[in-house]
Amino acid sequence: MAISPIIVVWVALGSALGGVLRYLGTELSLRLLSSAFPWGTVAINIVGSFVIGLFIAVSGPNGRWSTGPEIRHFVATGILGGFTTFSAFSLQTVALAQEGAWAFAAANIVGSVVLCVTGAWLGHVLGVSVSR
Repeated sequence: MAISPIIVVWVALGSALGGVLRYLGTELSLRLLSSAFPWGTVAINIVGSFVIGLFIAVSGPNGRWSTGPEIRHFVATGILGGFTTFSAFSLQTVALAQEGAWAFAAANIVGSVVLCVTGAWLGHVLGVSVSR
């Protein structure tokens, strides 16, 4: 399957928009709530995960408002991918569960969280050691 340059442009535009929305949401949460816990990121991930699930359901071939691949990628991959840090992971986990692949869904949850947090920690450790 060839990569569509048009879809790449739509994803890029959506990602830029989503990233700006994430920044604004995070800044708003810092002004309204404590900075001791990443409330903005958690809220953004919850909202984004909800919206991507809703959007994919209503915009798919069996959905109420079937859209073309450009719009689906603009919104799901672009805007929501740029907005959240969790929406694609959440949607893929739901898809695995819907297919009855519960072990894969659980492995995706545990593996992603544990391995990604470990990766971030290892990257941080390496970055600190290189910076000394």
